[in-house]
Amino acid sequence: MKKYFFALLFIFMTFSGFSQTTFEYGLKGGINYSMGGEIRGSKSNANYWGETVQGVGGIGYHGGIFGQVNFGKFFIRPEVVYSSLTQEFEIPLREDNTEYSVQTFTIPLLLGYNIYGPLDVYAGPVYSNVLDAKIYGEQNDQLIVVQNTPINAQAGVKVEVGRFGIDVRYEHSLSTAERQDIDLDNNLFGGPNGGANKGWFNDARLNQVIVSIIFKIGGPGLNERRRRACY
Repeated sequence: MKKYFFALLFIFMTFSGFSQTTFEYGLKGGINYSMGGEIRGSKSNANYWGETVQGVGGIGYHGGIFGQVNFGKFFIRPEVVYSSLTQEFEIPLREDNTEYSVQTFTIPLLLGYNIYGPLDVYAGPVYSNVLDAKIYGEQNDQLIVVQNTPINAQAGVKVEVGRFGIDVRYEHSLSTAERQDIDLDNNLFGGPNGGANKGWFNDARLNQVIVSIIFKIGGPGLNERRRRACY
C-alpha cells in the first residue's frame, strides 16, 4: 500500500514540471452493474440440491473523489472510491434470489488521452481492497474470498463540460477462481426434508460496468459554456 502511494507521489512530481500542466479535482458517484460468480450445491443425499448456478447481474452504487493532472492531451487520474456491489443467485427451492454482497475500497490510477474537445479515453490498474463479502443464507456467516490479488484493471471513456461530466468504464478482475466451501441454512433453502445445504462457491470474482456522474470542485475551465453562433 505504501509503495502504491509513493509511486503516485512520484508521478505527480514528475509531471508538475510540464509547462502545460494543469490540475483538477472533484467528486464522483453513480451506479455499477456486477457480473460473475458461480455456486454449486453438494448433493450429499437424494433430497439435496446438487446443481450449478451462475450469478445474475445486480445493481450497486459507488462514490468517491478524484484528482487529475493534465499535460497536453494526456492526463494521469488517481481516484479513491467506495463501492457496494450486489449479485444474485437463483438457487432452486427458494422463492426469491439469494443475494451476494461485496463492499470495496478502490484506488484506480488511470492514464488517459483527450481524443477531441470534452471526450477522453483512459485505462489503468486498480488497487482493490475488499472490506466485506457475504452471501445471504450462509449459516456460518463466513467472509467470502472475492479475489486473491489486490489489483484489477479498468478502461473507459468520459465526457466533461464545465463542472459536470459522465464517465462509463469497465472493471475486470485479475484474480483466479478460488473454490470455497459454503454451508447454506437449510431452513431458508428448502426445509428439513430437502433443499439446498452444503456446497461450493466455485467463483466469487466480480467484473463490473461503472457509470458515474462527475462534479469538478477545482480546476481550469469550470465555467465554460458553449458559445452562441454570431450572425
